[in-house]
Amino acid sequence: MASNADTSPHTAAGDLLVLAIVSSSVETGQIRGWLDRYRADHAGAHVDVLQLPSADPSPAEMAQLVAALEHDENRLVMPLRVFWMPPAEASIPSRIAALLPGWNPYQPNERRQRRIIRTNPALARVVTGEPATVADLRRQWSEKTVGENPRDFAHYVTRRAALALERAEYRILGPQYKSPRLVKPEILASARFRDGLQNIPGATVDEAGKMLDELSTGWSRASVDLVGVLTRMLSRGFDQDIDYDEYQVAALRTALENHPAVLLFSHRSYIDGAVMPVAMAENRLPPIHVFAGINLSFGLMGPLLRRSGVIFIRRSIGNNPLYKYVLREYVGYVMEKRFNLSWSIEGTRSRTGKMLPPKLGLMSYVADAYLDGRSDDVLLQGVSISFDQLHETTEYADYARGGEKTPEGIGWLYRFIKAQGERNYGKIYVRFPEAVSMRQYLGAPHGEAAQDEAAKRLALQKMSFEVAWRILRATPINATGLVSALLLTTHGLALTLDQIHHSLQDGLDYLERKQTPISNSALRLRTRDGVRAAVDALSNGHPVTRVDGGRQPVWRIAPENEHAASFYRNSVIHAFLEASIIELALACAGRTEGDRVAAFWDQAMRLRDLLKFDFYFADSATFRENIAEEMSWFPDWESRVAAGPAGIDTLLSQKRLLMSDVMLRVFFEAYEIVADVLRDAPDQIGETELTQLALGVGRQHVAQGRIRSSESVSTLLFATARQVVADQGLLESGPHLQERRAEFRNELRRILKDSDHIARIARREFNTREAEAREERRRARGR
Repeated sequence: MASNADTSPHTAAGDLLVLAIVSSSVETGQIRGWLDRYRADHAGAHVDVLQLPSADPSPAEMAQLVAALEHDENRLVMPLRVFWMPPAEASIPSRIAALLPGWNPYQPNERRQRRIIRTNPALARVVTGEPATVADLRRQWSEKTVGENPRDFAHYVTRRAALALERAEYRILGPQYKSPRLVKPEILASARFRDGLQNIPGATVDEAGKMLDELSTGWSRASVDLVGVLTRMLSRGFDQDIDYDEYQVAALRTALENHPAVLLFSHRSYIDGAVMPVAMAENRLPPIHVFAGINLSFGLMGPLLRRSGVIFIRRSIGNNPLYKYVLREYVGYVMEKRFNLSWSIEGTRSRTGKMLPPKLGLMSYVADAYLDGRSDDVLLQGVSISFDQLHETTEYADYARGGEKTPEGIGWLYRFIKAQGERNYGKIYVRFPEAVSMRQYLGAPHGEAAQDEAAKRLALQKMSFEVAWRILRATPINATGLVSALLLTTHGLALTLDQIHHSLQDGLDYLERKQTPISNSALRLRTRDGVRAAVDALSNGHPVTRVDGGRQPVWRIAPENEHAASFYRNSVIHAFLEASIIELALACAGRTEGDRVAAFWDQAMRLRDLLKFDFYFADSATFRENIAEEMSWFPDWESRVAAGPAGIDTLLSQKRLLMSDVMLRVFFEAYEIVADVLRDAPDQIGETELTQLALGVGRQHVAQGRIRSSESVSTLLFATARQVVADQGLLESGPHLQERRAEFRNELRRILKDSDHIARIARREFNTREAEAREERRRARGR
């Protein structure tokens, strides 16, 4: 059966079987009135009515349906039921109460139904699903299910009727109420599912059904209405209005009308999963079904979140072929029915502030569904979620120092919600960059990628990285990230408001020239008032410390707050990454004898290779084009580089915005600490042992002044550093291993010396501009 949102009698005259779904005598009366009007309008029609309960029909009722379906294969079957509209305006308490039995406005009890008919009868509407012939239904049943007897067919018809009525109702309510129903019986009855189940040794339908119970989710209509309340809860810690790009929202709305989508969001906070449904509901977009770890299904949270579109999946499924199969089929069913899924493209929260590599596990199930022909395309829609501030940065700083993750539970949830209300964290920004087409990367369904697992995986990697790249480019740069980056350059020294203001202007000029998206808070940094607002919002150790008592206040980032500040700094590095690499490559060329232009290019590509585990880059050819375009802002740059160190230093001075020391130094310091540990480590060393040794060596380096701050001593950075040394072949036994380890450490030290050189030029330029600014202020006072 299809569906029809038209609630008036509309079917052409003919033999008709009406399946009337009722839950009370009140609904029976409403349907009886509808049927009287229908018969009056269609005098020649022969109408049989079979009344079925809204819950599971009894065996006797199913026997009646079996007989009715065998009466005539050409007869039309049309479902109908009473749809109870909610009041136009509902208070927050009534929306919360709607989750309780008997208080759901969409399923009022009989007493409330009578009151509605008496006081506001327009809220009771009879809806119909578009009819289908018994023959068409029987053909669909035989093609898609494993049913073998008339009773199986009757159950299939009741499921089709329920789904047709659901579609009719959400067309009245709006797309934000669309949600999958009857998932478990539909999948378990599927011939496709049963055939695949037979290929798994020891698998049973009952066990598969239990797994589907664990996975199945859906948005109850009362939960959809509570999204607004959820927004209020979020606004305890953030501005009430989420910041959207309306053009991107309009484009997404159009795209979702044509294809199912997977919305892949960046992940910095636990509240990302709550932001997603709010963003969809506020913009009247179809609801999404968000995958989350089953560790979040505790206490009352599990049932509540399941009714709010959350799909809980097990953390480890590597040795369970049945669970993998059930999950794969569940994803395929949702895609086939054109519902939208969502999860973090990074797989977990980024505790460093920069974007993590994409995870491909769930994506492969979506690709399988597409390649099997269950959808003619699937859109991979990136979603950038960013924040002015997060209270979770304190937790991330503890992780970086070697702390352990706090297990989720009721106590954890209480503390999390309490922390949300302790102060204002600014705005939440949501962006929807252009979607990526799965068809474009995988080809047509049943094509080459469906037969070649290696080709499929390569395509998945490419399109996942493209989604992540688009998320990064769409993420607006905010004031928090820029101010944190600036104050981290001073390594604990305080700056005045004027110093912060004029130091930020070069960065803003650069972002404007590159047409990088920036937030309103960043735009306001053009003014002293905007800068003052930004540093005040970050004060009291969040992570900026304000120092009073002198002629004017000054602001600094204290050593104990550097890890938290680095989270915000790291969130903006992508906008300055290529420019920072250029600076280090120029410094390398300045100390090189011979062809300095070639040395510049070699070092730029080498730095890209070393940093590839920490950052996203364009492909090699595009990266070179980007570097060349950036350097084209300096006339005759190649001849000036070739001229030697003096010409290169002049180039760096003219660049004005020198960011590599603050943006990239900590990563190379983390790599160097790990490389230092490897000096006398065994050929093969475990990850935990390497991290603990690096923490110890790093803390000593801080105490000795061998590195500038404790920010580099981070388990989070050491995890990536281990990937870097492994990529260099330094964790496996081989010829000249100790010599290669030593040479790699020396290479990193040369890079850090280049960073020192750039920092000196930056300090000199800062002092020069400070003197110019003081002179300008003196002249202004003289006038």
